[in-house]
Amino acid sequence: MSNYVQSTNFATKDNLSPGDPLKIVKGTEINTEYANIATAVATKADLASPTFTGTPTLPTGTISVTQSPGNSGTAVSTTAFVQAAIALLYPVGSVYINATSSTNPGTLLGFGTWTAFGAGRVPVGFDSGNALFDAAEETGGAADAALVTHTHTATSTVTDPTHFHTTPSGGGAAFGQPGGAAAASASTTGAASTGITVATTTAAPAGAVSATNANYQPYITVYMWKRTV
Repeated sequence: MSNYVQSTNFATKDNLSPGDPLKIVKGTEINTEYANIATAVATKADLASPTFTGTPTLPTGTISVTQSPGNSGTAVSTTAFVQAAIALLYPVGSVYINATSSTNPGTLLGFGTWTAFGAGRVPVGFDSGNALFDAAEETGGAADAALVTHTHTATSTVTDPTHFHTTPSGGGAAFGQPGGAAAASASTTGAASTGITVATTTAAPAGAVSATNANYQPYITVYMWKRTV
């Protein structure tokens, strides 16, 4: 791009005396001026839909037309368009997460009203089939487990098959006495089982009144914000 540079100062010719040959306007001078103008015009951008080459630099304060949302063309974008495009990424109800900065997203992003969200909680996906997770922003769970002090009772059953006892009666050899008479008979008890049952109770209470941090999953702390407006 070049600017027009005047080669001949025609105004100075007016002050020259009538006989001075420099007072005459020459055709070559006029041609040179036209050539300079043509070169400058040819290297300038048009006002309407100009096509730039190289690496154009827009001056500070340049104003362009705000494009429609979703426009993926190559038109120059305004700050309003860029801001609106970013806002589309975080509609009302969105959650913004930052691992290091506690600055409100309204300041960082330049739009929306944001409130701190989910302090001390981790998010879980919506599940219409589970009453615990079937509504947005439903909360539950506990950081510390509460295990009530209790005892365990164990019952053991001993299986005893039926059996009987035989008692000999009479005397002599039947009782192992020398020269005694042979046993006349023997009596047998009826068959029966003992049916023994053993009950066992733990000697001391099991469990604890509380278990601090017992329910925590592996976690990492971040700053979370929810857009409300």
